[in-house]
Amino acid sequence: EAGSEDIDILPNGLAFISSGLKYPGIKSFAPDKPGEIFLMDLNEASPRAVELRIGRGFDLASFNPHGISTYVD
Repeated sequence: EAGSEDIDILPNGLAFISSGLKYPGIKSFAPDKPGEIFLMDLNEASPRAVELRIGRGFDLASFNPHGISTYVD
């Protein structure tokens, strides 16, 4: 709903999507909602984005993801 800012797809078909970027001069579709990270399994017949839960102790209210990248070892 709030729009995706970036996506990174792993070789195994899992996609991580950052969403909810708030930046001066850019319209925010959900200005009162914190940013989110979604996971999508592109191997599924009908893939759907699922919000990942962020652990306790993280300042979710100020989470404003800009980009995303992964490291595979």
